[in-house]
Amino acid sequence: MTNHHDDRADELREWIADDNPDGAQVLDAVSAFLARFVAYPSEAARVAHALWIVHAWLMDAWESTPRIAFLSPEPGSGKSRALEVTEPLVPRPVHAVNTTPAYLFRKVSDDAGPPTILYDEIDTVFGPKAKDNEDIRGMLNAGHRKGATAGRCVVRGKIVETEELPAYCAVALAGLDDLPDTIMSRSIVVRMRRRAPGEVVEPWRLRINGPEANRLHQRIAAWAASVAGRLAGGDFWPDMPESIADRDADVWEALLAVADLAGRDWPQRARGAAVALVAASKERAPSIGVLLLRDIREVFTNLGVDRLTTEQLLHGLNQMDESPWPTIRRGEPLDGRGLSQRLAKYNIGSKLHAGERGLRGYVVAQFTDAWSRYLPPQSATSATSATSAPEPAAGGARVADVADKSQPCPDCGFGGVPDGRLMHWDCERNAAAAEAVTLI
Repeated sequence: MTNHHDDRADELREWIADDNPDGAQVLDAVSAFLARFVAYPSEAARVAHALWIVHAWLMDAWESTPRIAFLSPEPGSGKSRALEVTEPLVPRPVHAVNTTPAYLFRKVSDDAGPPTILYDEIDTVFGPKAKDNEDIRGMLNAGHRKGATAGRCVVRGKIVETEELPAYCAVALAGLDDLPDTIMSRSIVVRMRRRAPGEVVEPWRLRINGPEANRLHQRIAAWAASVAGRLAGGDFWPDMPESIADRDADVWEALLAVADLAGRDWPQRARGAAVALVAASKERAPSIGVLLLRDIREVFTNLGVDRLTTEQLLHGLNQMDESPWPTIRRGEPLDGRGLSQRLAKYNIGSKLHAGERGLRGYVVAQFTDAWSRYLPPQSATSATSATSAPEPAAGGARVADVADKSQPCPDCGFGGVPDGRLMHWDCERNAAAAEAVTLI
């Protein structure tokens, strides 16, 4: 008897909520529902997921829609479960795995409205083994912007016509490892991980949990319909935290607007999640170009000089065991040509060096603009080590590595010579080769 009354009370509360939707209560319910089935890496991730689900009901109001990407280095980390729990809560869900481009384009252009695409195993589309997915990649890249279309040629009989299919829709992704920067920079990235022994979630069974999810679906739809008019004018836009700007602001704008419409503590929770997740996104491994700029700055800083020959700079880079340069050319170290090609896209090229032999090289002034744009400021410790380093040898031809206390190599001037040897292995080999040429 008690269970019957409790069930009846729950039904009455749900009916009242449907007739008088409250945004904060709806978001609370969505967040609590998600937490039962998904082990999130952080509270910020759960807040973002709840806001993203609700934003999908107001697609006509946004100028752009963020992707939400559940990524992990290993399978079995809850990525697919996050999409499964999302599916019954969003409008017109399309759970896509290995679908054709034609199918997706037709679904997006459906007269009923844009779907919410839930794309699992996205690494098969963007991963190193992906093939023949250019159309899907193009749609996912461009479809974040309202009004984005995909142009196609259509043959009707003997007539070839062109048509433009809408590409704008909400997309959630799940897959292994990272995605290309074109997707990552437009996504809220949730780094999933396998559950620890103490992390317990409920099993997800649509036949069991589906009715409850459907009732929550109706509550979200009712609240979204009640606030759509406030967004229709296009002037209800949220204030951004100071640390969020440019593309990050585009990503979070719709979600912060949902939080502001919901009220109560959600505006603060949403902005806290935005700051945390944007900061976490900046900690991912840099591109190979940015890594090269960083390591070049480290070489100059450690040596305390403002110019280096190409040979000296390459030697410094190829001594960095934790960087890719010693083996970047199929097991061979970075060479002058490879260095020049990689720096060319930053408009940096070697100059005729001021050394006594007129060798080509690089000066710090060539890198300062790129460093300021692509690297964080140097720490005080690094700056101090640079200013306290000794001056380079006459003409700037050879410089000792002041960060290394071992005997400097008499050939290149860098430290790190193994005990019992007079110079580095590669320097000794080069010297022997030069001597052989001289004898010939």
